[in-house]
Amino acid sequence: MNLDTLKPQITDIINNNVDVKKTMQSICDLLQSNIDTYNWVGFYMAHQSEPTLHLWSQAGIPTDHLVIPFGKGICGQVAVSNSNFVVEDVHAQDNYIACSIHVKSEVVIPMFKDGKNIGQIDIDSNTINAFNESDERFLEWINVQVATLL
Repeated sequence: MNLDTLKPQITDIINNNVDVKKTMQSICDLLQSNIDTYNWVGFYMAHQSEPTLHLWSQAGIPTDHLVIPFGKGICGQVAVSNSNFVVEDVHAQDNYIACSIHVKSEVVIPMFKDGKNIGQIDIDSNTINAFNESDERFLEWINVQVATLL
């Protein structure tokens, strides 16, 4: 699937925003149901006063990882590095938090507001090496759109 074909639907979801968390949930649902390799999609947002990420919305198999400390796992590393992190094979990562035995690869893209890392979108795939630069650019675009609501 060409990821750009989903942009108008995401724009509609953003424009019809009545509640930020519901909007984020709608985006998670759209991505998870329309992109074969996006088996789990979630938004983790940074806590205001402590160095932790909190799961605001997700689509796919529920996770026990509702709060992630900065530095722990791929998401926690992105909270510290402020950089995209594409993991071709999660089993090759030392600092990986397993959410499902089926996950083979992951991409985490930080979300910025006024230059500050406020959260991230996290995608897990049951396919090894599932993500490429097109995924990164698409997810960066989504984060820019979502950040306008925050």
